[in-house]
Amino acid sequence: MSPERRATLALALLAAGVALAMLAFMTLGVKGSWAFVLQFRGMKLLGLILVAHAVAVSTVLFQTVTANRILTPSIMGFDALFVLSSTLLVAVLGSTALASVDARALFAAKLALMTCCSMALYRWLFLGEEQSLHRLLLTGVVFGIFLRTLAEFVQRLLDPNEFMVLSDMLFASFTGINPVLMVFGWALVGAVTLWLGMNLARLDVIGLGRPVAVNLGIRWRRDVLAVLGIVSVLVSVSTALVGPVTFFGLLAASLARLAVGTSRHAVLLPAASLTAMLLLISGQTILERLFAFNTALGIVIEFFGGVVFLLLLLKGGRK
Repeated sequence: MSPERRATLALALLAAGVALAMLAFMTLGVKGSWAFVLQFRGMKLLGLILVAHAVAVSTVLFQTVTANRILTPSIMGFDALFVLSSTLLVAVLGSTALASVDARALFAAKLALMTCCSMALYRWLFLGEEQSLHRLLLTGVVFGIFLRTLAEFVQRLLDPNEFMVLSDMLFASFTGINPVLMVFGWALVGAVTLWLGMNLARLDVIGLGRPVAVNLGIRWRRDVLAVLGIVSVLVSVSTALVGPVTFFGLLAASLARLAVGTSRHAVLLPAASLTAMLLLISGQTILERLFAFNTALGIVIEFFGGVVFLLLLLKGGRK
């Protein structure tokens, strides 16, 4: 089978799988008013689709810029930044005052803080001279540990009740997405996706590496900074909506590459997005219908994503 036919078949199967998962999520176990159930589940479904798309696309783009398939924004310390910012908000404002703050203003503040801080980090790490992969990974891990240590220090000073509220904020939840915030999230992610659709060929050239891309006419600093800015926005939206998910993007991107067998972004980006949607929607359906919420979807996804991360590390170490 030719690579083109394989990619087309993989995308068709993924799209069919997502459609079936959406149908099952919306219809299985329905009792009572269909109008209420479809509206309630429809909002949850839109939230799952938004988060899946944002996480998967941001991971693929980040791997394109770093030219490595094991790095993700979360591994580079982004989740730790979310933990620290949430901890400082609870410590400074208090849980009672924080609950009275307008959700849209809080969402915008988190989005701006995480985007600005991540862009500052990415600019320092990736826009200088050619960097060693091991140095990048080590810097990201140390940066994450440093932020988490600061967060833990502040958490020890919190009142137990305040700490309980904070713990709930830091736990990834795919079922409690605020519909009002989701509107802003869709607007940002939609604008970013439109820009990506018009620059797929440029992304393919960036994926060839800095020397080749520069020789082919890419303005490296400008174009890479633009891609990193998009990554920051996507990860900020998903993290602010559901909380930190470290390995979910890596799991979706790795399975998508395995399915389509190509690195062309016109194929890989939709494949990664569909794969993430399939994982989230089908996982949430199984969790709700078979296990009656006896476990958390985030824990299951992080477990399998961590296994994939270890396998990729071991595979790279044998080469």
